[in-house]
Amino acid sequence: MSNQFDTKLIHAGLQQGFNEKVTGAVNPPIYLSSTYHQKEINEFGPFDYSRSGNPTREILEKTIAQLENGYAGYAFSSGMAAISSAFLLLEAGDHVVVTKDVYGGTYRFISQLLTSFSISHTFVDMTNIAEIEKAIQSNTKVIYMETPANPLLQITDIKKVVELAKANDCYTYLDNTFMTPLYQNPLDLGVDIVLHSATKFLSGHSDVVAGLAVAKTDELAAKLKFIQNTIGSILSAQDSYTLIQGMKTLETRLTKSSQSALEIAKFLDEHHAIEKVYYPGLTDHPGFNVHHSQAKSGGAVLSFLLSENVDIEGFVRKLEIPVFAVSLGAVESILSHPATMSHAAMPPHERKERGIEDRLFRLSVGIENVDDLIKDLNQSFQQSKLSLPL
Repeated sequence: MSNQFDTKLIHAGLQQGFNEKVTGAVNPPIYLSSTYHQKEINEFGPFDYSRSGNPTREILEKTIAQLENGYAGYAFSSGMAAISSAFLLLEAGDHVVVTKDVYGGTYRFISQLLTSFSISHTFVDMTNIAEIEKAIQSNTKVIYMETPANPLLQITDIKKVVELAKANDCYTYLDNTFMTPLYQNPLDLGVDIVLHSATKFLSGHSDVVAGLAVAKTDELAAKLKFIQNTIGSILSAQDSYTLIQGMKTLETRLTKSSQSALEIAKFLDEHHAIEKVYYPGLTDHPGFNVHHSQAKSGGAVLSFLLSENVDIEGFVRKLEIPVFAVSLGAVESILSHPATMSHAAMPPHERKERGIEDRLFRLSVGIENVDDLIKDLNQSFQQSKLSLPL
């Protein structure tokens, strides 16, 4: 049966792997066993040791594979564990092309750790296809995308990058955290591996740290499985269960959050306290047309640059509803300061080059009443306004 996405969210993993015939339980059990009894000396069952496979984790992995239309999915202990594992498919001497507008943790891994494996990299502006093409070398093996990018929401044309990668015998990886499979399906556009910090929108409740990777082909799936089992950075059974439950409400949560984000972006775009708004749902966003040709929504994350007549510390203190914290994608709105949070791993000159200024804030819109959020933002702007000399 071919169901709509929101139906798949509820039933995907259950249809493929779980059928509790003894009790009729609606939710899958949390299999906390580390090992499994084998009946024969030369014949092993489907599970032997939970690093290699766990029944609860398997349901989660089958669910994300179906939602992303991939061959197989793998659950990791964090988003960075998933991203790092994908890069460990490379070998010494390889080269990767990476969007310069990338999450700070990914930047740190590529620039400080991947180089120790003799794997080189080039950061490029992935809104510029010519720049990507120029950066490709004879030993380039991966082009890494993040679209919309964190934190300025730049947009990469996925289809064009895939075409360029195929012409140069490269794999393509894409971080789909901001859009989730609800709004963007990179594998359908030709991407080879899609990655998620499932801590964010897929979980949705700030209660689990998790990463997911989905491979397009059986060949890549086998390689990812080998890395997952060898490195051992697997998601626990308890966290797998929590994530399964969170994903069931993804459509309901993210739809409301995205609708609210558009309203807030329009409000901020006209506010005197704001110098610039970054949100791909606004028609004047540089990547608006490309984004809406490959995604179904502007999403629930936006960033904005405060004007110089607003005290940034006062602005944060006066806010009452959003929590001021790292991360995003939860039912509660989360305000972040990229320069000191998500992108603190970048040297100051690298942040400046990418437009990540001290006055830049990122807002992940939750499911609170949007009018309450707008009123809260407005009162904070008013109370933190500076009296500037003429």
